[in-house]
Amino acid sequence: MKNIKLLLVDDEQEFVETLAERLRLRDLGPDVALNGEAALTIVHDSVPDVMLLDLMMPGIDGWEVLERVKGQYPDVQVIVVTGHGSDADRDRAIARGAFAYMRKPVDFDQLVITIMAAYDRKLAMENSPSQAATA
Repeated sequence: MKNIKLLLVDDEQEFVETLAERLRLRDLGPDVALNGEAALTIVHDSVPDVMLLDLMMPGIDGWEVLERVKGQYPDVQVIVVTGHGSDADRDRAIARGAFAYMRKPVDFDQLVITIMAAYDRKLAMENSPSQAATA
């Protein structure tokens, strides 16, 4: 498996622990944040390649995290994973730069495929001529 820097952001601790363990079994051990503020600190300290982001969290919610991360680090690929979503939320998330939008409960194999596709997009963005010109 590729060496992907993955960040999992969700306020549901049991979900986070279970998903993080399953991801570790696929050599995708994520950093974990249980709220938006912690997520932004982790992103600032160690920019991830891919972020799995819940929308509904207390304090700084996923919408604000998405906007801040994509504003400062546009190459970070954000996969929204939410249990409270709608088609309008999906459209809004994609319009704000999310790579993908998935509703809980997620199919784990599909999530892994989506993480890999997001990572491939990040690599393509890093290697594009427009990125090379600005580096």
